[in-house]
Amino acid sequence: MATALTELTGVRHPLVQTGMGWVAGPRLVSAAANAGALGILASATMTPDQLRSAVREVRSRTDRPFGVNLRADAGDAAERVRIIVDEGVRVASFALAPSRELIARLKDAGVVVIPSIGARRHAEKVAAWGADAVVVQGGEGGGHTGSVATTVLLPQVVDAVDIPVIAAGGFFDGRGLVAALAYGAAGIAMGTRFLLTSDSTVPAAVQDHYLAAAVTDVTVTNKVDGLPHRMLRSKLVRALERSGRTSALLKAVRHAASFRKLSGLSWAQMVRDGLTMKHGKDLTWSQVLLAANTPMLLKASMVDGRTDLGVMASGQVAGVIEDLPSCAELVDRIMTEAHRTLAGLPR
Repeated sequence: MATALTELTGVRHPLVQTGMGWVAGPRLVSAAANAGALGILASATMTPDQLRSAVREVRSRTDRPFGVNLRADAGDAAERVRIIVDEGVRVASFALAPSRELIARLKDAGVVVIPSIGARRHAEKVAAWGADAVVVQGGEGGGHTGSVATTVLLPQVVDAVDIPVIAAGGFFDGRGLVAALAYGAAGIAMGTRFLLTSDSTVPAAVQDHYLAAAVTDVTVTNKVDGLPHRMLRSKLVRALERSGRTSALLKAVRHAASFRKLSGLSWAQMVRDGLTMKHGKDLTWSQVLLAANTPMLLKASMVDGRTDLGVMASGQVAGVIEDLPSCAELVDRIMTEAHRTLAGLPR
């Protein structure tokens, strides 16, 4: 199925596996790429040296195109860009809008630039700066998310920009791909659906939590880091949502103390990072501390399997996913269903 996305990136199918921190490592990315999708390596939780090693590991596992997700606001963003260029990575994706200068540097090196956005005005901005495509995430998507549904946001963005638009938030099957194409998208991006595959390194006990979740078990809360964050309603999330200011601060200090040792950050660094992540929002001190160690809260679940100590970012689609296929099986199923759906449409 050829679309503007497949032509731009060189992948076989108009499907993207998103760059989920602690989840989208070499094994999952290479499996998605070998299945014909665009696999995206999550680099925000890696050091530059680990990123270079991870890129080379993906390269050893597949000869298909893949990408790397970057934090545009990272202090070492320039170094990470050098690694991407040096290692010949095909695509750079961003969770936050990269600067005009960063986009130009990547494009000059032949790297395809695909930022993720959650509003029409953001898509218009990065398109004007030279982005090659955009991922548009509606409110159904996991992690930090907005309040506008994909079915409302997607056509707005498609009508506003003249670059390929990739739809994210609420997609898990071939019917969704066809729906996105009907809106004018060039493909779909999925996080939770790829997290729930047999190629994912997420512990089995954590995957079981996702598979057991109903749609109503996936909530949006700002109690973790002060920003709307879609995740499973875990023990920690429920405790934070019930907490008053004083109680929440005590819990945050306790969690921060335990995760500080793992992250190697000083208290001053954690507070400074938390304030940097506030993005103009009014945060309580508990949210500042939790914002600083949010990556470690995710690691507790996604790597260590400690769902009692961590958070589990999730799209609403977790409530309708019931199995753990391989990436190859998933991609084949989605594309088969998409072609069948297209063939069944009235003419």
